[in-house]
Amino acid sequence: MSERTEKALARTDELLTALNTRPRSSENDALVGDVTALRRAIAAFHMEGIRFRMYSTDRALTQTGNDPVVRELYERLRQELEAAGFHTRSHTAP
Repeated sequence: MSERTEKALARTDELLTALNTRPRSSENDALVGDVTALRRAIAAFHMEGIRFRMYSTDRALTQTGNDPVVRELYERLRQELEAAGFHTRSHTAP
C-alpha cells in the first residue's frame, strides 16, 4: 500500500463491509467478488484492472437495485481514485 492508494483502499473496505451486511444472493456475491478484485487492482496500481472493475461494479450496482447507501460509498471510492490520479472511466463523464 502507498499513500496514493491508502484512502481508496479504505473506501473499498467500507464498500465491502456494506455489501457483506446485505442478504446473501448470487448477485450480491458476484458484486462482492468484483469489489474484491477491484481492491486487488488498486493495491497493484493496475490501471486497466481498476477501470474494468469500476465499470463492472457500477453496472452490477445498477442491476441489483442501486441501493443509495452502497451507491454513495461507490461514488466516494470513485472520487478517491480520481483524486489519486487513477482513471475510473474509459470516457469523460458527462
